[in-house]
Amino acid sequence: MKFLRYTPVALALLLTACSGSDKKKDAAAKEEIPAVKVETVYERAVPQNFTYTAQTEADKLNNVSSSMPLRIKSILVEEGQKVSRGQTLVVLDDVNTTTYKLQVDNAIAALNNAKAQYDNVKLDYDRAVQLYQIGGGTKQQVDQMHTQLITARNGVTSAQNSLASARRALSNASENSVLTSPVSGVVTARNYDPGDMTGTLPILTVAQVRPMKIVINASETEYSRIYKGLAAKITFDSYGGEVFDGVISKILPTVDPSTRTFAVEIDIPNADERILPGMFARVELSLGEATHVVVPDLAVVKQQGSGNRYVYLYRDGKVEYVQVQLGQRIGDSYELLSGVPSGSQVVISGQNALTNGCRVKVIK
Repeated sequence: MKFLRYTPVALALLLTACSGSDKKKDAAAKEEIPAVKVETVYERAVPQNFTYTAQTEADKLNNVSSSMPLRIKSILVEEGQKVSRGQTLVVLDDVNTTTYKLQVDNAIAALNNAKAQYDNVKLDYDRAVQLYQIGGGTKQQVDQMHTQLITARNGVTSAQNSLASARRALSNASENSVLTSPVSGVVTARNYDPGDMTGTLPILTVAQVRPMKIVINASETEYSRIYKGLAAKITFDSYGGEVFDGVISKILPTVDPSTRTFAVEIDIPNADERILPGMFARVELSLGEATHVVVPDLAVVKQQGSGNRYVYLYRDGKVEYVQVQLGQRIGDSYELLSGVPSGSQVVISGQNALTNGCRVKVIK
């Protein structure tokens, strides 16, 4: 078997050659430049359409209850049932009605007696005046009769007031024995059953659903563009893609400091009463146009560990990392509210290999 023999000089030359080869490979690896694709982006007019989510609410809620504690005889409607204005909803015990009818009868009798007494005193007074005028009486007698006349007149007034009070009590008792709906709407709550005594809670709650309303929370940055009378487009999961028309009816003039939003109330006519309280709604408002840079969604990268978005700008063979503020998504692009000047070139492919300020080569 033969062995190769190297002199110390030859061995040194061989090691030097190997070491040089490795250094060349490392240098080549270090000089490898990331390849990227770029696209030039520009400003353009962007429709400012904003979508909000909320639940529908009744325009008004009416509580149907008795002003006095009474036993419930019957409840004629159920939760979710539509009712009309004036429709009978609840029948209560009318035990108080008989009592108040008797009070009215007594008040009528008392008034009649007071009127009769007044008539008698008035007759005596008139006679006393006539006698005094012909010298058959005294001034003192006339004054005494006048005082009695005033007292009798006050008695009539008091009796009239008592009768009016008794009649109001009877009317109240009658109204509280049969309860009707104050509005046309939907029964949204029922708190008692037949046989229960009425208490502090309303027996029923009726929601007026024509119109319906939706309250959304809009960003304070939109305050100057939202106004009363602005049209709104509303959709509901219950009705697929059908669009319902609404209009802004109220704007609250305060901003919530914790959310930086303000409340906006939108009315929906709901003539056919298809929209019910509590439905999930999506509201779209068109707030004109704004001129902003639009970039492909491929250019936008989310920073790990935060909600920040950024874009790599390409300039003079290098890339620069810039944070951006996103606006609306427009198909496969994003509206940028800040961060990228118009006419910039942005990286749309190869961001994973990039660092801020590194050199790149552009591929098509």
